[in-house]
Amino acid sequence: MLYAYGFERVGVVVSDLYLVDPTLPAGREGPERGVRLEIRMFEPGDAEGSLYRAFPITVGRPLWRADLLESVFSVPGSLDRAHYHPRFNGWGPVDDVFTVELTAAPLAWLEAKLTNPEDLLGEAGVAAHEVGPDDVADLRDSAPGIMATVRNLLDIASKGTRARPPDWQQLDRARLSWL
Repeated sequence: MLYAYGFERVGVVVSDLYLVDPTLPAGREGPERGVRLEIRMFEPGDAEGSLYRAFPITVGRPLWRADLLESVFSVPGSLDRAHYHPRFNGWGPVDDVFTVELTAAPLAWLEAKLTNPEDLLGEAGVAAHEVGPDDVADLRDSAPGIMATVRNLLDIASKGTRARPPDWQQLDRARLSWL
C-alpha cells in the first residue's frame, strides 16, 4: 500500500514494508516488517493540451527516510529495529542511524521530525531554494494526517496482513513494498 502527500516540490510517501536481507548485521538478522516513510522531490508534468487531461506526476529522488521496523519475531508494535537515514547519495541511503529518542518513542520522534521540517530538510542537506515557498509550512500542517497514515499502516503491518508474504518462511531475500 502506498500513500503520497505532494506539496509544491517536496512530498512524503509512506508504505508498508516487509524485508528479508541476509546482509544485515548481527542482531538484525531475520525478516523485518513495518512502515517506511520518505521525503522525496515531486515533479508535476505537463497536461499537454486540455486542462482536463490527467497530469503526469513524478515522485523523484529521496531526501530523507524513516524506517519504523520490527523483527517479525518480536512483540507486535515493538519497532525494535526503527532507524532513519538523514541523507541520501543519489538513490542510496547513507548510514542507518539509531538514536535513543527514536528507539524510546518512534512515533513521537517521527512526529517531532515532521513538525520541524526546516530541521529535517537541513539534516538532509536540502537547500532552501530546492523546495517550494510553502513546502515547509504544508509539510508541518500535514503532519497529523501523515502520522495517522503511519499509525494505520503500522497496525496493518503488525497484524501481518499486508507486510508479510504467505510463504515468508521460505524466503532468504525479499523486499515487498512500494518504497
